[in-house]
Amino acid sequence: MSKQMGIMRSKELPEELRDRLVARHRSGQGYKKISAALKVPKSTVASIILKWKAFGTTRTLPRAGRPAKLSYRGRKALVREVKKNPKITLAELQRCSQEMGESCRKSSITAALHQSGLYGRVACRKPLLSARHMTARMEFAKRHLKILWSDETKIELFGLNSKRYVWRQPGTAHHLSNTVPTVKHGGGSIMLCGCFSAAGTGRLVAIEGKMNAAKYRDILDKNLLQSAKDLGLGRRFTFQQDNDPKHTAKITKEWLHNNSVTVLEWPSQSPDLNPIEHLWRDLKMAVHQRFPSNLTELERICKEEWQRIPKSRCEKLVASFPRRLMAVLAQKGASTKY
Repeated sequence: MSKQMGIMRSKELPEELRDRLVARHRSGQGYKKISAALKVPKSTVASIILKWKAFGTTRTLPRAGRPAKLSYRGRKALVREVKKNPKITLAELQRCSQEMGESCRKSSITAALHQSGLYGRVACRKPLLSARHMTARMEFAKRHLKILWSDETKIELFGLNSKRYVWRQPGTAHHLSNTVPTVKHGGGSIMLCGCFSAAGTGRLVAIEGKMNAAKYRDILDKNLLQSAKDLGLGRRFTFQQDNDPKHTAKITKEWLHNNSVTVLEWPSQSPDLNPIEHLWRDLKMAVHQRFPSNLTELERICKEEWQRIPKSRCEKLVASFPRRLMAVLAQKGASTKY
């Protein structure tokens, strides 16, 4: 056992010595002089005098309960041993306590550890991982973290599912001041193309006019590599896109090949596998809470809210990808809950 564990319980000063200490204080001596004269630590002198001032006595007052078997230092030493070796047994801890000169029962040790937030639990059984296994798992995790997920979505100016609450009296639901005006086709909409990774959101681009393969290639050319750079993915990242004809067109494939972009093989009709769908929902809810009044304002707010999506949200969605794959297996290829 290390020397740090050799800690003895501190003893209380005799009452006669405490009385002499207070007498010197009453005669006008300072803490430092009393400490030197009686060979008592200055902190102890201060503690006894404060107690005398508060209670008018130097006698040991009745305690709230039975004195603790373990001193504060003893308890801290046991906590250090547990944190150093979580698999240490109570019997071993009891021997440690005895070597400190603080003999106590196992229940006292358990109670002391509980006070420090440590509880005995059955260890989880996990596969034995060699260094090779852990390296392979790290590479697998890094590949998923370095996927740049992408998709397009449409956002309406007056979303059909947006809600606005009003304060009103019963029976006044249809009063003009208590209603939200709607227009056909949502009052116009914008198409957005965006991407994200576990590191956060990439660029969000508003698509002008009808999207075709040439326009999609131009969007990739101006935004894809820059988004990967901004997110710290470097050049060795994997790009995810669905099987829309624009994405699989010859000019798109040529651009991806010429720029050495690895594309994730993707099954058709599988939006439930793409975690970006949840980000689109987050974005639409945030945008419609700000009530944009025109399409220009709608685009500006969309870009602002896209940048505000926290990295933690992106990390959580990317982490859900393996579970999505397991859900597909469980459903034998059918649609999942995602």
